[in-house]
Amino acid sequence: MTQTNENEPKKPLWRRYVLWGVPIGGILAAFIAGIVFWGGFNTAMEASNSLPFCVSCHEMKDYVYKEYQGTIHDVNRSGVGAVCSDCHVPKDWTHKIIRKIKASKELYGKAVGSINTPEKFDAKRLQLAKNEWERMKKTDSRECRNCHDFTSMMPEFQKPRARQQHLNAMNTGQTCIDCHKGIAHSDVRDRADDDYLATLEAPNPDFIREIPQAYIESLARIEAKEAAEAEAAAEVKKAEKEAVAARIAAAVEAAREEERALAAGTQQEAAAGSDVGGNINWDAVDVTDLTLFYPGQASFEFVQNGKQHGGARPLTKGGDACSTCHAKELETIGNKIVAGTENTEPTPIPGKPGIIGATLQAAHDSENVYFRIQFDGASHAPVPFVEGGKMDPDNEIKVAMMITGTGIELGDQVGCWATCHADNTYMPFDPGADAIAAATDVAAQLQAEGTITKYLSESRTEVEIKGRRGAAQGGWDKLKPADEIEQYLNDGTYMDLMRVYADGSATNGYLLDRRVENGGEISASASKDAAGTWTVVFSRPLNTGAQGDIPLEPGKTYTVGFAIHDDFAAARFHHVTLNTTLALDNAEAQINVIGQ
Repeated sequence: MTQTNENEPKKPLWRRYVLWGVPIGGILAAFIAGIVFWGGFNTAMEASNSLPFCVSCHEMKDYVYKEYQGTIHDVNRSGVGAVCSDCHVPKDWTHKIIRKIKASKELYGKAVGSINTPEKFDAKRLQLAKNEWERMKKTDSRECRNCHDFTSMMPEFQKPRARQQHLNAMNTGQTCIDCHKGIAHSDVRDRADDDYLATLEAPNPDFIREIPQAYIESLARIEAKEAAEAEAAAEVKKAEKEAVAARIAAAVEAAREEERALAAGTQQEAAAGSDVGGNINWDAVDVTDLTLFYPGQASFEFVQNGKQHGGARPLTKGGDACSTCHAKELETIGNKIVAGTENTEPTPIPGKPGIIGATLQAAHDSENVYFRIQFDGASHAPVPFVEGGKMDPDNEIKVAMMITGTGIELGDQVGCWATCHADNTYMPFDPGADAIAAATDVAAQLQAEGTITKYLSESRTEVEIKGRRGAAQGGWDKLKPADEIEQYLNDGTYMDLMRVYADGSATNGYLLDRRVENGGEISASASKDAAGTWTVVFSRPLNTGAQGDIPLEPGKTYTVGFAIHDDFAAARFHHVTLNTTLALDNAEAQINVIGQ
């Protein structure tokens, strides 16, 4: 039997106990060392995520950081700022380490000076941006969603366009980065290839989300509130008009105004034909409020071009109409464009209003349809680039109505916008009289003398939308053969056009390859009262039988648009409505044509 020597010294406590063959003291030391290492590593990791670290090199400090300063992610009403790592570094450990490893090659770029000058940085900027776009797209904008979440958004605190776009995003599977590029740095989206953007920004079914009930309820509340506000504003406006009318309604004063107008040869003489619609009881006809806004140079090509118009994809791919996003922001849009913008209004007219508020009434009998439009005339704002300040001195106002035919690309979504092209008169790619005259065959077919009128894309073999490699947008000289255009006309692919002038005269016609007057029956009157309110009434048969006139039939809904040229304006310097629905005796249409 083995004997133990009681005089042998005992082992230290940390060596006396063993776990898995390792002294427990060693395990404890390793544990403490691990904590120290982890703490140091994590501290260094977090330090590398700080704003001071990110902007410690001049490439960051002098370029992108300057762009970030002052943006909504830097300073805002809530006081919550997002720094570089909030957007560019994942929060969870696994993806954070992967991102750090990938970012390590930036050290190589720093060492070799690949972006150490503004010129070098700008040359690589698009690729750097694309790297981030693709990373965010792949992760469903994970870093954005650290702070923002579709399911937590309340429509009551969003602008109408944002509400609709976020609703579309949840339904179709779009993600933040599809729309929100350049929000903290200069936007270089317009440098990217169109095909690349189309692929990158395409909806991903994996990102589709169920619409939260809270979102639906919030949307219902704000829409109800806005409807009530609009109704109240309409009542106030109606009362104001009635008050003005009462002040000038005295028979004696009316007679004196008429005598003075006739003596001076002014516009009361232009009211000839004022018996148009005399058989209609307008007091019994519903009033529709129209807001016509100033569109500037925003063409049909513009609205389809994603680099120029953020709503291009919802329009061309998602099936949205112009009114889907813009119906509640017309005043904002009109006021912005009319003041002058780089892309949509390079030649502003000082004093021109951004919107025109009008009222419309529509009625019909067994044979004819009648329209009455009323609006306040604007004070004169001389056009700075036209001698005399009046583009059309003979017509203080012109009122037009278009009815959308069949087979027109995006016709029901955009209405009369389908006829407005980037190479029309006063538009950015207006070819000019010399170029038109040089294209003798085209000019002859269009009967063009110095200007290109509105037209439909269907009448052209090609219409340039993107403006690739500097190509002019539009397709004025890419005419299809006359027999093909004639077939479109026979098939109903045209815009029915009616115009009324300040003297009460009117024209009836259509738009296809050009603007044509077809001789279809139309009657009209136009007058301006002492308060400056214009009343324009026009009538035509429900079915004129003329080529280019769309028959108006019960049970059908039509897309229409209205335009007003005020203050002696011409060409594109008008105000327009968005796509609007019209039907006979149908209260669901925006314009209900009442039978009498």
